Amino acid sequence: RDLAAREHRCLRANVGLDHAEFVRLSPDSRAFIVWLANAETIRVYKMTKKDDGSFTFTASSGDFPKKHKAPVINIGIAETGKFIMSASSDTTILIWSLKGEVLASINTNQMNNAYATVSPCGRFVASCGFTPDVKVWEVCFGKNGEFREVTRAFELKGHTAGVLSFSFSNDSRRMATVSKDGTWKFWDTDVEYKKQQEPYLLLTGRCAVPEPRRIALSPDGRAVAIAGGADIAVHNTRRGAEEERFVGVHGQGVADLAFDTTGRYLVSCGDRAIRVLHNTAGHRAVVEDMEAMLRGTGNKATRERLEQQIAGARKALAAIYGKKV
Repeated sequence: RDLAAREHRCLRANVGLDHAEFVRLSPDSRAFIVWLANAETIRVYKMTKKDDGSFTFTASSGDFPKKHKAPVINIGIAETGKFIMSASSDTTILIWSLKGEVLASINTNQMNNAYATVSPCGRFVASCGFTPDVKVWEVCFGKNGEFREVTRAFELKGHTAGVLSFSFSNDSRRMATVSKDGTWKFWDTDVEYKKQQEPYLLLTGRCAVPEPRRIALSPDGRAVAIAGGADIAVHNTRRGAEEERFVGVHGQGVADLAFDTTGRYLVSCGDRAIRVLHNTAGHRAVVEDMEAMLRGTGNKATRERLEQQIAGARKALAAIYGKKV
């Protein structure tokens, strides 16, 4: 009965959304934004919790103006709460204020945009498309919170064909890319780009799954998942080795995938279903990294901390496999 009541409230909240294709929750969880494909606009909904624990949803006074001239492929809201991004399939990325004012328009010069997103840290927007690179911009604000400019940060160059997808680590110091050239790459993006320092290529791997379309990097940067067709391959970013292969995860192909914020799980969607998978490759990568650090330290406190982390990762693996690992 409680479940039915919750479903009923959700249905009432969704009335009038006019074919919403994308939805993003604000950092403070007090609002969400949706892209309404039929209306070709962004709408903001404020969420208010009532005394009985349910929520009311109130649309903002006006939808965002129609600015895109091609279908929108993604939207996002910065973790800082300072701006909203929308990207269309031509070469346009728009940076919006929370009130629906266009702060900046970016021309990616990539023939078309295949994918675009806001970095987890909320500082960057990035896109990939027809060209064999990923372009990253910094959205700059002043000390008083006023918008200043969008400036080029860096580019990821090295693929020989168009990049299909990319992903940031949680701190944006690492990135992963997958391309039509049949490879995926792992990058160190913790660089002084304002001094023209370019990202470092750490690793190149081959895509074993058919027609790779999506890539996801774990929050800690230790594991990368690549979806192609109905399969998902998970690799260790320390060595590049494939550690897990999930075959036939979805009947009609994987539409999208992402790691949860803790890195414990990998979530995929497709054919009207959502699959939640254990990130065993990530747990093993923790053990491998911590063991290497343990061998190189003589500090007692550090050794104890590393041993605790190793024990925790092994315990997680044991729980997944139901045996000692």
